[in-house]
Amino acid sequence: MSVCLWMAGIRRRVLVHSPRCFLSGVAPFSKQLLLPWGARQLPGWSRLFLDTACQGNFVHVIAKNCQRGQKHQKKPSRLGPPESSWQERLADVVTPLWRLSYEEQLKVKFEAQKKILQRLESYLQMLQRVKVTAAATSKELCCLLHPIIPSPVINGYRNKSTFSVNRGPDGNPKTVGYYLGTWRDGNVVCVQSSHLKNIPEKHNQVAQYYEVFLRQSPLEPCLLFHEGGHWRELTVRTNHQGHTMAIVTFHPQELSQEELCVQKEAIKEFFLRGPGAVCDLTSLYFQESTMTRCSHQQSPYQLLFGEPYIFEGLLGLKIRISPDAFFQVNTAGAEMLYQTVGELSGVNANTILLDICCGTGAIGLSLAQHASQVLGIELVEQAVEDARWTAAFNGITNCEFHAGRAEKILPWLLKSKEGVQPVVAVVNPPRAGLHHRVVQAIRNCRAIRTLVFVSCKLHGETTRNITELCCPPDSAKKLLGEPFVLRQAVPVDLFPHTAHCELALLCTR
Repeated sequence: MSVCLWMAGIRRRVLVHSPRCFLSGVAPFSKQLLLPWGARQLPGWSRLFLDTACQGNFVHVIAKNCQRGQKHQKKPSRLGPPESSWQERLADVVTPLWRLSYEEQLKVKFEAQKKILQRLESYLQMLQRVKVTAAATSKELCCLLHPIIPSPVINGYRNKSTFSVNRGPDGNPKTVGYYLGTWRDGNVVCVQSSHLKNIPEKHNQVAQYYEVFLRQSPLEPCLLFHEGGHWRELTVRTNHQGHTMAIVTFHPQELSQEELCVQKEAIKEFFLRGPGAVCDLTSLYFQESTMTRCSHQQSPYQLLFGEPYIFEGLLGLKIRISPDAFFQVNTAGAEMLYQTVGELSGVNANTILLDICCGTGAIGLSLAQHASQVLGIELVEQAVEDARWTAAFNGITNCEFHAGRAEKILPWLLKSKEGVQPVVAVVNPPRAGLHHRVVQAIRNCRAIRTLVFVSCKLHGETTRNITELCCPPDSAKKLLGEPFVLRQAVPVDLFPHTAHCELALLCTR
């Protein structure tokens, strides 16, 4: 079902999973709680969740209040025999909103984003030495907060999943799934993920057969680097056509090259002609890694069989995706997000679009037809190669993509464009946020009058990024340019059943 939605000057086509969800999503705001569903108050369970949600303690609330009105119980210090099933306990950690209807999830997320913005605005007012009014500290916002945009796909939406290997509830160290517990408390348990609502069946199938392979392998898994072992996590990537890329991470320890070849051949045969052939993998990669995370440059991905890339359709473009490249995990939701970014940015034929932390270039490439030029910057070289291929394949000629650290590339790139044309910047950083030199370069470039900042976790370093972009000039921090002003905020749900939500912020000056 597809409808056109007009709201506060933003036009979009929204795919909805049911008429009820759509009608509830665009109802007038409630004056009492500013809910875009017309509700006067949240149900008791949701309100109890929300009171703690903005403090970052989602799991604690979900685990203790799985039913409305349930009494609080003392939090166990260790993962002993569970009162509920292991599967339910894992769902409460990985997808803490899974017990709520999707409409209820959207209400919780909207209120959480609103509280985050309230705290951000109060802090900015303090930096500007503005007296914080009672309205500012209550429920009013200076910027326009739009209704949350729902995900077109609610279940099984992830196109990428990473599975760990560790001891399962039965003690078997060759269990593939997701972690419960913490290393600090020494109570880590690996639980199979076949019941999680956000993981597609294909990902779970590959994970289950990887577990079958591990249990027949003579080599032990690598649970802790210093304890030895070899087999590590599995990453699965899929597209809307069902093509599947699997990436196996392996710690070589002291194995010789001949011994490594034996193991690579064993897993290749298992998925190509053995029991794992039912997974019908499009490609299988193998990475030797002695660190928690290794890039392709640090330790190359070795293609054991199949196609080197998978391809995804997005907003009419064919996007190439390498094993190491960033691509939003919810493809249908990403289309909603990128359309929103384009509408907020106001990019036109007279502007240069600067796409910082561009990944495979999807945002810039999807807006290239509206811009004079697109300049993309990305750390992962494979992703930049994907972006260049995608531009060439789709006949897009006004894009440049640069590989490297944004803090090094951005200053000279902006200097070369200073005074040429107005620059619209789009920033979609990792959760760790932007390097302070990137913030300085954006802030001090007079040509940038419009900035769209996209974040899935507006906490910590990301919050610092926003405050430094919007605070008064500070010579000590080399923030000399005119400050940006936060104008609009649009939440876009790319992660149903979880507490996360993308937030697109429009800042101008």
